[in-house]
Amino acid sequence: MFSGFMINAWETASIVAVVAGVVGFFVVLRGSAFAAHAIPNGAFAGAAGANLLGFSTIAGLGAFSLLAAIAIAALGRRARRDVATALVLVLALALGAAFLSQSTQYEAAIFSLLFGEILGVNSGEILPVALLAIGCVLVVALFYRKLWLTSVVPEIAAARGVSNARVELAFLLVVAAATTMTVPVVGTLLIFTLMIGPPATARTLCTRPAAALVASVAVALATVWTAVASSFLTNWPVGFFVGALSAGGYSTARLFVATRSRSSRSV
Repeated sequence: MFSGFMINAWETASIVAVVAGVVGFFVVLRGSAFAAHAIPNGAFAGAAGANLLGFSTIAGLGAFSLLAAIAIAALGRRARRDVATALVLVLALALGAAFLSQSTQYEAAIFSLLFGEILGVNSGEILPVALLAIGCVLVVALFYRKLWLTSVVPEIAAARGVSNARVELAFLLVVAAATTMTVPVVGTLLIFTLMIGPPATARTLCTRPAAALVASVAVALATVWTAVASSFLTNWPVGFFVGALSAGGYSTARLFVATRSRSSRSV
């Protein structure tokens, strides 16, 4: 379990979990779960188009994820954000379907882009993933206060001259970068799950933002480590365990908080 190709899987899973925990905390805090779902789907369409045209899959991923982030930010200024996000998602799915329909050799690519190949990561992929991860975390650290203000107290942020539109665009570009980094390794569905499940669990259990952010990373790490180990032992997909553990962890956290609240009221 801790030798050969599995070392690459452990290292990559840990890097992805840290990024998902940090970025996902603000995804949940800002109510951007729908956007975090739409951007990886945009990346999926870009990868499918790049594969069809014979270009680099990473280039297609990056281009379409950035375009999706910019489109959501731009359209969201003039219309409801959920409507803008839905339009971008629909367009991405339509383009993905069109690209895939023109290819005769896409079955393996579809599976890889949707569910990832975390147990098949090679050593050459780890460094680019790590560098993009460091970049994403640094940008979040740089914008931490502005992200927090525009997420929780937008009126105060506006009074202090903080542009929510600019912060939103910068944050969505971070989500796009994280997507570009992780989709080839863990797939669109897995990164979306990690950006939502562990951060939502952490926010349920912690009231202080710093503690919730640390807990988000910790829960994400625990989730992927358990998922990789379970996949190795059972030969079931990593994505299944990540999804099941994320949903189970959040449900357990909600039940714990509700039980504790009832106990406090009864006392």
